[in-house]
Amino acid sequence: MDKMTATNHPPYDERMEVQATQAVLPRWLIMIFAVACGISVANIYYAQPLLDAIALDLAINPAKIGLVVTLTQVGYAAGLFLVVPLGDLVDRRKLILSQTILSAIALSLVGLSPSASIFFIAMIAVGLLAVVVQVLVAVTASLAAPAERGRAVGLVTSGVVTGILAARFIAGLIADFGGWRAVYLTSAALMLLMATVLFRVLPRQQASKTSDTYATIVRSIPALFLHDGLLRQRAIFAFFVFASFSTLWTAMVLPLSSAPYELLHTEIGLFGLAGLAGALAANAAGRLADRGFARWTTGLSLTLLTLSWLGIGFLPQSLLAFLVGVILLDFAVQAVHVTNQSLIFAARPDAHSRLVGGYMIFYSLGSAVGAVASTTIYASCGWTGVSILGAAFSGTAMLFWLVSLPRAGRKFRSFPNS
Repeated sequence: MDKMTATNHPPYDERMEVQATQAVLPRWLIMIFAVACGISVANIYYAQPLLDAIALDLAINPAKIGLVVTLTQVGYAAGLFLVVPLGDLVDRRKLILSQTILSAIALSLVGLSPSASIFFIAMIAVGLLAVVVQVLVAVTASLAAPAERGRAVGLVTSGVVTGILAARFIAGLIADFGGWRAVYLTSAALMLLMATVLFRVLPRQQASKTSDTYATIVRSIPALFLHDGLLRQRAIFAFFVFASFSTLWTAMVLPLSSAPYELLHTEIGLFGLAGLAGALAANAAGRLADRGFARWTTGLSLTLLTLSWLGIGFLPQSLLAFLVGVILLDFAVQAVHVTNQSLIFAARPDAHSRLVGGYMIFYSLGSAVGAVASTTIYASCGWTGVSILGAAFSGTAMLFWLVSLPRAGRKFRSFPNS
């Protein structure tokens, strides 16, 4: 029996040393990382099906309620730039555990917020600390064998996808019984539970042997984009793809909670479960990237993403067409996302945290733009305007892929250290 799965196994640190020698990442550990990522990333999406309830409770203008999502994404972007790069300098185990515990504190503050201003500040903190997801993804990429990296990242990203989409259903279910505040207090308890699990299973890691300072590491992130066209290309895909994604998931609660449907939060959250097809796309895309089909996986996914808005635009005339559009959109978005990550992680083993941090900044900015733009447009142009906006984001990404197609197969060049 494999040493890593035997009942009488050595201490964890020794097992991880064996694993490093054999370049094998055990599936059970990948699944724990996936669950941890799902629980953590859900924190920045719980608000989306609750926007109407939050606006009513805290007296926030409905036209501006999209700021809840936008400010959370701003905090997330700040964390990507300022916190995630620490993973290339310090023990990632300590970094992950610290973020998880602080997240529980921030979530408790959200659930107990007495005013809109305190709520917004706490949500920024939630976004800032949710980047623990990217540190876990970087750990996965660093521990996995090169030939299996896409599969491992795909499995962990499946957990992220599940967390993003299940968050809406879970938030709706809890809110319908205990109010929106109960959602965040429950999540705080889950984060403390996950911190306990991660404390037991995360490998201890020595700080990176580098002379670079924290300031040097942070300054090196823009240099990554300046010195490689493929990284810039994948970041641009991330911006437009997640702007389209956020356009749908931020604004959809507004028409679905109004006449003629007037759905409950739990019922709106069920659309998130339908979108779990994206988890399948994440795993499949990782395997295709390992086999060298990243370019065409991207093109096909962007085409599906653009076409998905045809079905989404049928709301409120047809819930069935809308549902098909939601499934296609989530499938396409996650396929592009995993393909992007598989490519950029192949660049340089010693810079995984910086690579994912820089890339995910574009993800976060796209999500923020889609959130604030969709609620603003819905207030003036209705769901037709939102659908046109989402299709425009998707179509722009597809056109960019077509224009860049002749250069798409280019490999990463070496990145500078600073």
